[in-house]
Order: sequence, then C-alpha cells, then structure tokens
Amino acid sequence: MRAGGSPVAGLRTELRTVPLPRPWGEDVPANHVIVTHVTLEDGRTGTGFAWTPQIGAHAVKALLDHDLRAALAGLPAHPEVVWDRLWRHLREAGPGGITTIALAGVDLALWDLRCGGDALTDVLGRRRDEVPVYGSGVNLHYPLDELVGQARRWVAAGHRGVKIKVGRPDLAEDVTRVAAVREVIGPDRLLMLDANQRWDLHRARRALAALREFGPHWIEEPLPADDVAGHVELRRSVDVPVAVGENVYTAYGFRDLLAAGACDVVQPNVVRVGGITPFLRIAELARTYGVPVHPHLLREVSGQLALCLPLPGMVEDVEDASFARLGLLAEPYPVEVSDGVLRAGGHAGLGLRWA
Repeated sequence: MRAGGSPVAGLRTELRTVPLPRPWGEDVPANHVIVTHVTLEDGRTGTGFAWTPQIGAHAVKALLDHDLRAALAGLPAHPEVVWDRLWRHLREAGPGGITTIALAGVDLALWDLRCGGDALTDVLGRRRDEVPVYGSGVNLHYPLDELVGQARRWVAAGHRGVKIKVGRPDLAEDVTRVAAVREVIGPDRLLMLDANQRWDLHRARRALAALREFGPHWIEEPLPADDVAGHVELRRSVDVPVAVGENVYTAYGFRDLLAAGACDVVQPNVVRVGGITPFLRIAELARTYGVPVHPHLLREVSGQLALCLPLPGMVEDVEDASFARLGLLAEPYPVEVSDGVLRAGGHAGLGLRWA
C-alpha cells in the first residue's frame, strides 16, 4: 500500500550523537543524526533522517520541531509536493544549508512511506544490481604510516579505488603521501584526491602539476565550492577531471556548475541537498550534460540511489563511518558491501532500522 490519501498528522525527531572510531580531526570527534518520524492520520509512519558531521545539529532539530512540524501538518504525503512547499516556507532562513538538511529529514521519511512494502530501488527503478565502492577517509591529519596502513586495508577489502585528502601546507608532503598510496594500491586501482576547498586557483594549478604523474582519477573540491568561475578556469588549464558537489545545496547551484562547464563529476549529498526529491532532480540535470553522479557519503541511502542512477557511478565508503559501523542501525542492513561492490537487500522502504 502506497502513501496517499491520508494527510500528514505529525512529526517526531530524535537527536543522536555518536563518536567516530577514527575522528575526522580534533574538531570532528562525532557525527550527529536527527532521526525523523512522519506519521499520517491513518496511523502509518515513515522514518528518515537528517545528518551533520560537525555543527548545526541542534539548529536543524529546532527547524524540524518548531517550523517544519507545523507547516507539514495536513499536507498530502507526497514527497515532491511537500518538498516544494516547505522549501519555499524555509527560504527566509536560507535556500540551503541547515534548511535543506532539515528538509531531508521530512523528505526521506515521506519516501519511506511512498515505498510502502516495496524497496526504494524498486520504486525508483533499479538499473543495475551492484555498484563499485571506493575506500575513503578523512585522513589529512594521519601520519604517513597510518595513511599507508589505511590504503592497505582498502586493498585487502577489494575496493576498486581509494580517495585520500590533499592540501597540506607544504606541497612536497602531498606529493610524498600520494606517491606512497599509489605504490600501495598499484597502477590498476583508481586514486581520487580531495582538497576539501583548501586551495585557490594558483595553488590548485601548482599542486595538480606536481600530482598528475600519479594518475588521479579526479580532484575533488579543489576550490571553494561556490567559485564557479574558478572551477571553469581550473578545468580549462589542467587535464585532471574535476569533481564538485558535496557542499552544493540546491539544484540551481548544480545547474550553474554544469552550464558553465565547471566539472566532470558531480557529488550531491542526499541530505545536504534536501533529500531524495532534489537528489533525483540533480541526477536528471547532470544526465542532460552527460556528467556522472557519484553520491557523497551516507552509503545506506546513497548506495540505493546509485543503483538507480541514469549514468553509472561509484559509492563512497568512509572507513568506520557508515551508520551500520557506528552502531546506529540494527541488522539486516539495507545495503551490503563485499568484494569491492555494494548491493541492496530486499527490504521495504529505505530499510533503515534504527538501533
């Protein structure tokens, strides 16, 4: 039975903060998840979540509890209709950021309801049975031996590629670290680099000139995320593919990047853009430009979406940071990663069973 007919009756939220086994730095020792429950007047409930790794969790919860709950009551349980109305409602607080992160909590719960007894992949239209996984880590602060050890673990796990952070103050350190990881993973695995917006245009050009010999599959967020002109100029002047999107919050932001020719890969985060509804719109937009989508983080949902994308993509698996590994979910999990690929189970809805 699909959600429909019965309007929304209520919204309940729970904030959960869970420590990371491998902190993402001194300032990111934990991740924050706001679990959301949307209840219809006929008693059915859908469950979703909002997420932030560092700051803003209490602000997101406040938006859900004090602004979205009242605005949501009485609306039809239709994700697209609700998303468009609530995004307009929240725009005074900003078109993206904590507003879209909060919207994701509602949108994911509504998609859980829409699926009824079917799996999300079946409702969206599964295009493939498995997608490749690449190992990823927030590891710029790791000493070299820890970084190399992490790369060895990814190789042992069968990951098809790995991604490491770059952007140390001394470019020579980046060169040494990238060279060491390339040696560990060999010539056949993909090697992605992520600068997390640390460079300006000049530094990016210098760094990529020094790092291109190691065959990077892409450079991620080399410049500030909203510097469209800078990304265009960088892409024109280097032969390393440019990936952007984890800190782009609206379809308009992705439109501007794609229309300007600023990127080779887009990486929307399903929560930061506001949920499945805007994620699907961004994926269709990217398809019109022939640009692949590689979802950012949150493999339990991103992996399911990747199975349904118009163009093939990869799924990011951050070591020890999936919801399952953090103890937030109970088995059976909605996705399984083994031998370097992700597959989805036969669950109903999003398949998220919160522990």
